[in-house]
Formats: sequence, C-alpha cells, structure tokens
Amino acid sequence: MSNKEAVQSYVNQLIEEISALQHKNGRWEFCFQGTLMTDAYMIILLRALNIKGEEELIKGLVNEILTQQQSDGTWKIYHDEQETNISATIEAYFALLYSGYVTANEPNMQNAKRRIVQMGGLSKAEILTRTMLSLTTNIPWPSIAKIFPIEIMSLPKWAPVNIYDFVGYSRVHWVPIMICSNLNFSFTHHTTPDLSSLYSTRETESAERLLKEFSPLVKGIKQQAHQLLKAASPSKVKKDSFKIAEEFIIERIEPNGTLFSYFSSTFFMIFALLALGYKKNDPIISNAINGMKSYLYQGKNNFFHMQNSPSEVWDTALLSSALQNAGVSPTHSTVTNAAKYLLSRQQTKYGDWAVKNPDTMPGGWGFSDCNTRIPDVDDTTAALRAIQQFVHTDPAYELAWNKGTNWLLSMQNNDGGWAAFEKNTANYLVPFYPFRYEDRVLFDPSTADLTGRTLYFLGEYTDLTNTHSSIKKGVEWLIQNQEKDGSWYGRWGICFIYGTWAALTGMAATELPANHPAIEKAMDWLYSIQNKDGGWGESCVSDYKKRYIPLHASTPSQTAWALEALISFEERPNEQIIDGIHYLLNSKDKDDWTIHYPTGAGIPGSFYVHYHSYRYIWPLQTLATFLRKFGKFI
Repeated sequence: MSNKEAVQSYVNQLIEEISALQHKNGRWEFCFQGTLMTDAYMIILLRALNIKGEEELIKGLVNEILTQQQSDGTWKIYHDEQETNISATIEAYFALLYSGYVTANEPNMQNAKRRIVQMGGLSKAEILTRTMLSLTTNIPWPSIAKIFPIEIMSLPKWAPVNIYDFVGYSRVHWVPIMICSNLNFSFTHHTTPDLSSLYSTRETESAERLLKEFSPLVKGIKQQAHQLLKAASPSKVKKDSFKIAEEFIIERIEPNGTLFSYFSSTFFMIFALLALGYKKNDPIISNAINGMKSYLYQGKNNFFHMQNSPSEVWDTALLSSALQNAGVSPTHSTVTNAAKYLLSRQQTKYGDWAVKNPDTMPGGWGFSDCNTRIPDVDDTTAALRAIQQFVHTDPAYELAWNKGTNWLLSMQNNDGGWAAFEKNTANYLVPFYPFRYEDRVLFDPSTADLTGRTLYFLGEYTDLTNTHSSIKKGVEWLIQNQEKDGSWYGRWGICFIYGTWAALTGMAATELPANHPAIEKAMDWLYSIQNKDGGWGESCVSDYKKRYIPLHASTPSQTAWALEALISFEERPNEQIIDGIHYLLNSKDKDDWTIHYPTGAGIPGSFYVHYHSYRYIWPLQTLATFLRKFGKFI
C-alpha cells in the first residue's frame, strides 16, 4: 500500500469510528479525564454529608483510585512525574480512608502515610487540597486562604483590589473559600478520618507569620470597604459582604445545579452554603450534588471518573470541523446533526465576561453541554468553524455566525492578543499575590494558543484581510511574545508544541510569509525536537517549569499539532514530515501510556487533562490536511 493509500485508509477509518460514536442529538461525549482530585472529592463529599444510596458510586471511585496507586504507595498525575505528588497522595489517602472500604493499617495505606510524612506533611500540599482538608477535618485553615477578607466582596469593580481582578474560573472557587475561611468553618463528625498525625504545629506558626506579613493588605481591604460604603460599623460591612458573596454564588448556579459548571467550584460552594446556615438537604445543595453526579463517566473495564467539566461542546465542534476538513459533506447527517446541536448551545446570557466587555451582545459558546453563561474564545472559534458551511443557506446560522464573530472580535485584549474567558484581566498587582503560578491561575492574560487559533479562524473562515486591525494586532502580539528558542508557550495544552502549533497555523492563515524570521525560527525549533520514531512528545513538566521539557516518547495529539504547523508552511512533504505521518499511522492501534498521556492543561503542576477525543480529532485533522496539500506529491 502506498503512503497516500495508507493515509487515506486511516482517514476513512477515523471518519467511520467517529461517526458511529455520535449521539442522536448530534453531540459527542468523550471523557474529560483530569486528575484523581475529583474522584477523591466526590467520596469525601458524600461521606461528609452522609449521603445515602451511593455505595456503588463510592466503590467504583475507590477502585479507580486504588488502580492508580504506585508501588511506593503514592499517586502521580502524569506518567513521567519524577517527584511524588503530595497533593494527589493526600487526597487519595484521605478519600480512601473516608470511604470505609480501605483501612489505615493496610500495607498500601501505611506506605502512603509514610511517604506523606517524608514529604513534609499536609502543609506541603497545594492550596485547594489544604482548603479541602480544613473544610472536612480538624486541620487549621491555611493562611493563604485567609489573606482575602470577605469585605473584598463589597469593593466596587473600579477599586484597585476587587473580586473582579480575578478571572471567572478563579472567582467561583475563591468566593466560596473566602466565605468558609472567614467563618473558620469546618464540617466534621465522628466518622471523619483523623489526619492530625500528618500535621505539625510548626505549620500553624508558619501560617501566622504569613498572615502577619500580609496583614496590611487585609487591613487595607477592610478599611477601603468601610470608607466607600460609609457604613455605621465594620460589623455591618462584614455582614453585608457575606450576603453579597452568597448572592454572587446563587446567581452563577447553572440549570444542572453546579456552580459555573465546574465540579471543583461546586464542591466548595456546598460547604460555603453550609457555612452560611443552609441545611444539607436544602434543594440547592441537593441539586448541586445531582449535577456533580451527572459528570460521572463510566467506560470500559469498570473505568469510573468524575469529570470536572464535561467537554461535549468542545469535542463536538472539533470533531465536526475535522470531519469536514477530511471531506465529509456538510449535507451528511453527521455534520448537519452536529451543527444543529452547536446552534442550540450558543449562549444568550450576559455572563462575567461582560464586566469588562459591557457593550457587546452575547454570542459565544462554552465548553460543556450544561454551560449557559461561561463562553470562551476557544469554543467559540471551534463552533463557528463547524457551522460555517451553513451560514449562507440558513438564516438561523447566519444570525449565529454574526453574533459569534462579533463577540469574538470584541474579546480581543488591549495588548492585541486573546485570552480564554475574559478580556484585560492581567492585573498589575499580580506580583503581590502569594500564589504559585498566579499569572495562570488567578488571571486570564493573552496566550499564544488562544491568539493563534483565533487568527486561524479569522484568516481561514472569514472575509477579513490580513490588514484588518484585529488581525494585525494579533500577529504583532505573537511575534512580540515568541520565546528565544523560536517556540510559543500554550496555556491550555502541553505546552510549547501546543502554543507553537497554534501560533504557526494562525500566522499561516493570515498569510505571513514562510521566510519571516519568526516563522523560520519556529519551524527550526519544531524540527529540532522531533523524536527518532518520527513523532513529537512534550512533558507536563514544561507547564510549570515554563520551558520545553521533552517527554522522551511521542503522543498522537502532540505529533499531529507539530505536523500541521510544519505542513502549513512547507511547499512539499519532506522526510521529517513523512516520518511524522508514519508515526501517526503506526500508533493507530496502540493502547499504552503514551496514548493516555494528558496533553491538556489546567493548573500548573496540579491538574492536567487526558481528552479521550484527542486521539481521533487531531490525527484526522492533520492527516486530512496532509492529503489535501501534499496528496499530489505522494
């Protein structure tokens, strides 16, 4: 079989497999597999609230956590993680104990406890883990969770420090946490596992020092709130601030009961409501738990996973676009049904994105099927690409297109780039916040992946020319933010391969010439990191070290990204591109750790995502692009 026939055969196979997996309503449902945090938190929540009738769910999650335990008793969040992940280990250890199906004296649990102690105990965990422990055990609240007093909720949006300095996905976690930490709230009972032996009094002393260091910030927020509101007493400001925080949460609950559609923020919301006096059987809490339970994904071989936010819209848009790129007709039922589904998911509400973009009509798309108020730039460009073929034949799609494109253009940051969820949130006070990776966790700055893919959409799918101001500013932002080695950092994928792919395909779509210095440098970098097997692979370590770290193995999605970037600028297929194509063909039946390696990013060093859809989307997208451009040469 020739190269061309082999590629076409695999493309046909992927088209057939993808089409067969589509649901009747037009969407696809693949697992959004994050870390075991959500699995552990579901067990902890159900046991803490003594929710009955969930034993099969708990046992399934317990089994999944146990299958991921390493021989030394610890847990990893990705295959090549060298240092033991203490947060994941603590979460798994606590959840297993709380489940009641595993005891502390079992050898695997003894090993886990010993390693937690060796690594420094509970204080060495990440902030969300420590916050969870403070809510559900007798462990004192971490100082970092008390840095922001609840009075920040009363400060107006124009204040130097206010809750809208943070991006929405951070806000909906921190508001519930602030409610609980300011009330010093915890929810324990006689069945709560005792973790006191893993906690040192030195941690309390360290916490007090940190609070003292940041006491001017805490005091300043309280004073400013009191002065601005001209309240009769600080106690009234505090009481009003709790009420504002409560209203903030209630206003952002999705129809399925979750907060902002995220499992993790909903977990903290439930405890915040309990702290405010809600009963555990309150309908809001019951609906929230049901919404969280609906995120359960059950797969082959008894696979159980609580997704943090299902990816139906994202997967459907990307799969439909890839199918159309591979030659599937817009009139085919697979494509038309996907388009109808996507049309139904365009958002009509003014969400938090409108705080800094108030003069634009809604028109974006979100990530999850249940998401009705959190559109993002990535999902919007993906959905628009998927419905583009219907714009000139159906007024409903034309209206959706115009609203979506207008919303997308309006979301461009002042610096020329695009962020994911909100515009102009790169707060100048970033260096003063004592958080790890605060630029990527608390804020939503312009990134190469969002900017590159937006330029790709504008250049390939709209009538805008490369002289349009939005395109010019976007290209300028990419050129100015290129790394010294020629790569770009991608925020929502792993990582420099991801960002470089998005940047190069975006600039190709806007007709930047192949001999431009930025292009040549990026192409040279991609070629230089190709693996001997023809593929590409990058470690999750790159994400938190903020420099390229090779995986020393290849993955299908990262290989497809690198290849599509190279194909965009090469005039003929060279040996390295052919080697990359062969890797994709040779890996189609593999099922080892490289196929399941997480190539989606969430929280640096803490939360990464294995998209089960990616082994279909990106090879199909790239192989189809290869055939269309280079088919005559092979």
